[in-house]
Amino acid sequence: MTHPAAPSQTWWSASEIAEAGLPDMPTTARAVQIMAKREGWASMPGKARRRAGRGGGMEYHVSLFPIRAKTSLMQSPKAPDGPRPREQVWAEFEGLKSTAKAKAETRLNALREIDDLEGIGLTRTEAVRAVSTQINTSEKTIWNWLALVEGVAREDRLAYLAPRPGGAKGRKVKVDERFMDLVKGSYFQQSPAPLTAAFEWAERIALKEGIPVPQIHQVRRIIDATVPKHVQIFLKKGAHALARYFPHQTRDKTYMTALEGVQADYHKFDVFIRFPDGRVGRIQMIAISDIYSGKFLTYRLSETANSHTVQLAFGDMVRRYGIPTHVLLDNGHEFVNKVMTGQVEHRHRFKIKDDDVLGLFPLLGIQVHFATPGWGQAKPIERAFKDLCQRVAMHPEFVGAYTGPNTQAKPENYEDRAIPLEQFKKVLDVEIAAHNARRGRRSEVANKRSFDEVFNSSYSNAPIRKPTAEQARIWLMRGEGVKADRKNGEIKIYETRYWAEWMYQIAGEKVTVRFDPDDLHAGLFVYAMDGTFLGEAPALVKGKFFDVAAAKEHKRDKRAFERATKEAAKIERKISAAEVAAKLRAAGQDIPDDGLPEAEVVRMPKIHRAAPKGGRRKAALPSEDAERISATITKIEARRAAVEPERDPQADFARALELQELQEAGHPLTAEQADWLSEYTQSSEFRSQLKMHRALSSKE
Repeated sequence: MTHPAAPSQTWWSASEIAEAGLPDMPTTARAVQIMAKREGWASMPGKARRRAGRGGGMEYHVSLFPIRAKTSLMQSPKAPDGPRPREQVWAEFEGLKSTAKAKAETRLNALREIDDLEGIGLTRTEAVRAVSTQINTSEKTIWNWLALVEGVAREDRLAYLAPRPGGAKGRKVKVDERFMDLVKGSYFQQSPAPLTAAFEWAERIALKEGIPVPQIHQVRRIIDATVPKHVQIFLKKGAHALARYFPHQTRDKTYMTALEGVQADYHKFDVFIRFPDGRVGRIQMIAISDIYSGKFLTYRLSETANSHTVQLAFGDMVRRYGIPTHVLLDNGHEFVNKVMTGQVEHRHRFKIKDDDVLGLFPLLGIQVHFATPGWGQAKPIERAFKDLCQRVAMHPEFVGAYTGPNTQAKPENYEDRAIPLEQFKKVLDVEIAAHNARRGRRSEVANKRSFDEVFNSSYSNAPIRKPTAEQARIWLMRGEGVKADRKNGEIKIYETRYWAEWMYQIAGEKVTVRFDPDDLHAGLFVYAMDGTFLGEAPALVKGKFFDVAAAKEHKRDKRAFERATKEAAKIERKISAAEVAAKLRAAGQDIPDDGLPEAEVVRMPKIHRAAPKGGRRKAALPSEDAERISATITKIEARRAAVEPERDPQADFARALELQELQEAGHPLTAEQADWLSEYTQSSEFRSQLKMHRALSSKE
């Protein structure tokens, strides 16, 4: 039943005003108290009084209410429309916050208490009055609760007693859509402004254009209620950030085996390193781990991320463990290079050309997978780096050399010292071994075991592809066009000398070599320029200047080499020179006949005109030929003896100009004049005279 005196109530507490949900009045007791304080209700004579009963507090006269609120109270109550459908009510209940659900439980407990009091003989009015005093709530409020569940089954009362969204009567705040569009225009962008700033900008425009301006809390509520969270993320942060709000895919590793798939990535340590040449800087590590077990298989160190170190690290893994089936790589230049991944599809860098050299991965049948750029979750090794590398960078031996994770988190002892590279390597070796051996791993395949145990258990039963000697060598560094020493075939690379006895055959020739730049004393593998493997060449170790033992060892090697050479020489020369000479004498000393036949046709040679006089008699010439030759010789001698007449450059230039004018006028020149003019106009003398002639003409 409804409370019959509710419409004529003249004194109201703050909680009763909030529960009534009157127009232009707050819907929470705290907000009502703030409104009363702001408008000075307590200081108005006869309009405020101390509330009787438990809890105390103030009550306010109905005349203080806004006009719309008083009008609402004066209107006659409408006939109830009956309870709302239970499915709708329970659906609304599920969407409420925990505080609203807790209020519903409090109200339900109060109604249960009323039912119990009625059961022992009290009237409903007496029961309501008793419960009102017990829970410090007005009787009118309790009557309102009873009205909410009138005709409702007891099992559904909880949902019907819950406060409805938007206030006690479910009122919805109406805000002009034009104003909301102005706010969203500046609030939903890739560089989002605070909502307060977006609201102020929209308010400036709205006041000028005559658009109603709501309260900022109303705008915030409308945005939260009408714009889904994922849409807000996309509008303010973009598609990449939106992807992080989509449930991640859990990738199952239980079906895999050890070395079926490996992954590689670079990490820069937060430690200052002192390199052998005295420089101080940070070092990077290329690490390769097994995807199935999580074990770190191999690693290499370098100052920069480069493809050479990647190649050497994979070579270490192939020689030590075998050839994997799959490899997961980052998209950096050091991984996506043509030496490693040539002709592999779906690379995010470089173009694939038909004439590209086949990379080392496809050459060995390794299927390459590239991680999504900028997506760390695609590479499980990233989490392993976080576990391992913090233990390395913050190791007790590196105190004072730790750089901090970024420039904003530098330790107080920043740059106090730098760690020698060899010392850093020793600590790193120990920590990687400890990382692999640490028990209690919680992956789906570990079951509290260590990475070593998981890997070894699977490796012993997995089908492992072991490389041949040639396959193991192709991962080494390659040097093109190295020239062997012209005397003994010795090869020198990075101040290290390499030599073997067989290398005499490549003396002075260009060859290709493969080597490990981090272990130059491991030797070279030498290939011909056409790719044919020739042999191995060990390193020649330097001996200390006064190291007697090293000198003796070198001398022993030299003698052994001489003995081996002598033995080989005996094999090659089975007959001595004296034996060959004796056999020649036995064969006889007669000079054999060359069998030259008799010439049947003889042609007399012509006498050259410039043949020297004397020594041989000249042949007689016919008289007419002799006279012609004599006349020719006389002309030549006269021409040589003639003195060339003096030339006048000015006269020649004037003649040239005159002949050019005749040519331009259409007068034909003789052959001699044309030849002379053509030759003279190409001379430097003519060009000089022409420049001078033009200069003088311009001055005049």
